[in-house]
Amino acid sequence: MTTSAPRRGIVLEQDTWQSFADEHAARADAFTAGRRARRSRHETHAIEDFLFEYYPVSPGALRRWHPGAGVVLAPGPVPHAQWRWYATDPDGLVSLDVESYLAERGDSLRFIAGLLGATSSRPAFVGCFGLHEWAMVYREGDDEHRHPLPLRLGAAGTDAVVESHRIRCTHFDAYRFFTPEAVPLNTLHPTRANQVDLEQPGCLHAGMDVYKWATKLGPVVPGDLLLDCFELARDIRTLDMQASPYDVSSYGLDPVAIETAEGKATYAAAQKVFAERGNVLRGRLLAVCGSVQDGTVRSSG
Repeated sequence: MTTSAPRRGIVLEQDTWQSFADEHAARADAFTAGRRARRSRHETHAIEDFLFEYYPVSPGALRRWHPGAGVVLAPGPVPHAQWRWYATDPDGLVSLDVESYLAERGDSLRFIAGLLGATSSRPAFVGCFGLHEWAMVYREGDDEHRHPLPLRLGAAGTDAVVESHRIRCTHFDAYRFFTPEAVPLNTLHPTRANQVDLEQPGCLHAGMDVYKWATKLGPVVPGDLLLDCFELARDIRTLDMQASPYDVSSYGLDPVAIETAEGKATYAAAQKVFAERGNVLRGRLLAVCGSVQDGTVRSSG
C-alpha cells in the first residue's frame, strides 16, 4: 500500500509529516534492501542494479521524503529547511520555494511536461517484442556484452532472431546502445532531437523513464509518487530482461521467449498493462507540473 501525500496547501503538523516521512523511508528501504546488501558484499545484480546505475539515484536519496510543492510543514526540527529550494517564513513554516525552483529548473520542467504529455497522447505500440535488447548484442563477441550473463540461444541463435524480425525501436536511449551492425536494421532513427515526436507508452524504456523524469523534477514530486514510479520501473526492468537474449535463470526467472508466438503474446500483453500504469503516473506527474507552472501553488517565503 502507498500513502497518499496530503492535498496542496495543507499545513502538516510535525507528527503528521513525520509519519509520512517514516512510511516513505520504510517503503524505500524495502525497495533498496537487495542493492544495499549487495554493495556491502561487493556483489552485482544485472537486473536490479540497472535502476541505481542508469538512473543514478542512491538508496539514501530515494528514502528522502518530499511533501511536494504547496505542502507546508509546521515549525519544529524540520530537516527540509536546510535542503535546496526550501524556504522558511517568519512564522517558521517550511515549504518549497516554487519561484526559486522555477527560476533554476523551469526549462527542465517544461521539457519533461511536454515529453510526458506527448508520450501519453499516443496509442501504445506493442509490436516491438523487446528486440532492442537483442539489437544491443547483435554480432558482438562473447566478451563484449553489457551484462555478465550467457546468451540463452547463443551468439548465432541470437543473431538469427534479430535478422528474422522487423525492428522498430522508438526510444533514443535504447537505440543508441545498438551495435553498429544493428543500427541500420531499425526502421526508425530516434535522436535526442526527435525524442518528443517518437516516444510512445508501449515502450518499456519509456515506461521505466517515468521514474527518471520524476527524479529530474526533484522536490516538487511528492514522495509517494516518486516511489510509485520506482516500483513501475522495477517491474518493467524484470520483464525487459526476461524478454532479452540473456539467460536470467540464475536469478530464478523464466524467460519470455519472444522468438516464439507464445512469448510474443506474453510480452505484448504485459506491455499493455505497463502502458496503462505508466500513463497513470504520467498523468500524476503532469498534474504536478501544471500546478507549479500555472501558479496554483506558491512558496511560503
